[in-house]
Amino acid sequence: MNAASSGGGREAQLKHTGLRPGWTTGACATAATTAAYTALLTGEFPDPVTITLPKGQTPSFALAVEELGAEQAMAGVVKDAGDDPDVTHGALVRSTVRLLPAGSGVVFRAGPGVGTVTLPGLPLEVGEPAVNPVPRQMMREHVAAVAAAHGGSGDVEITLSVDNGSEIARSTWNPRIGILGGLSILGTTGIVVPYSCSAWIDSIRRGVDVARAAGLTHVAGCTGSTSEKTVTTLYDLPEIGLLDMGDFAGAVLKYVRRHPVDRLTVCGGFAKLSKLAAGHLDLHSARSQVDKPFLAALARTGGASQALADEIAGANTGLAALRLCETAGVPLGDLVATRARDEALAVLRGAPVAVDVVCIDRAGVVVGRSAVAGPPVRPR
Repeated sequence: MNAASSGGGREAQLKHTGLRPGWTTGACATAATTAAYTALLTGEFPDPVTITLPKGQTPSFALAVEELGAEQAMAGVVKDAGDDPDVTHGALVRSTVRLLPAGSGVVFRAGPGVGTVTLPGLPLEVGEPAVNPVPRQMMREHVAAVAAAHGGSGDVEITLSVDNGSEIARSTWNPRIGILGGLSILGTTGIVVPYSCSAWIDSIRRGVDVARAAGLTHVAGCTGSTSEKTVTTLYDLPEIGLLDMGDFAGAVLKYVRRHPVDRLTVCGGFAKLSKLAAGHLDLHSARSQVDKPFLAALARTGGASQALADEIAGANTGLAALRLCETAGVPLGDLVATRARDEALAVLRGAPVAVDVVCIDRAGVVVGRSAVAGPPVRPR
């Protein structure tokens, strides 16, 4: 087996960990919604119910509860987080689907145990149920598919709830960022990647080894699937050049320091990479937080007024701070990317690796980039 086929990229890294993946609350909500709407149109709940995830996987989910009425139906799925220590593992995610008049579209509601957005700075408007954009899109697509298959209009109200969600949410960051009343319905791929420090760091090392063995001179450390897509678009890197570093920025940098490549791109969400810019090498929310006063000071170096800096320091989220600066014409995204690059170079300690950093928002839009810096690329 050659190096290119022996492992690399996000899927191969997951296999290397030996851990069992699970399903996001967004995937569970989509499965429950699909089952409930199907029952409304056909009189029968599909059990198990099969859905299609954003990357094409087609998992099936057993229904834990179901209830059919004349105008609405409810189905529930128990979340299986695999080997990840997820606080929502075992939670019952319910979807109640109610028929609406033609032309109403798909309307989302927060039921018991699902939070409501109360502060700006999130990818949802204040007052909206805490159902993130990708799960919303997944549910819309599955509603449309069920409607097409069974003669429905696709006009429905989806009320999502999580049994004991309010209690579970106290163990999350939701209350601090203004999501009140319960959990968020999350997920960008539908799959929960198991979290294990030692296993995941080992998978990062394997990814670097495979890329080097294949002769790649440019690799990218990505915080997730959205950043992988962005890097692929920007640089046309092959899959084995993508390192799913997750929160372990330090693990990538320290291993590349000992096993250099000509160029390392670090790509991730603005808020997460602002932690790297502030000197944190572990970007997990349990061990590092977005430092708004740090962002305020950084913005001042980019021309922000003291009044704007004060607003940034009091912002609800890193994204809110970024939007304030975008409105004022202050390049906070570029400033964060450049500072994060400099922190990365400091960890590399003069290793022959050139570095650039790309910051994105939740939709994958580039909101900040640094120039490439570091030792010159070796001639070949």
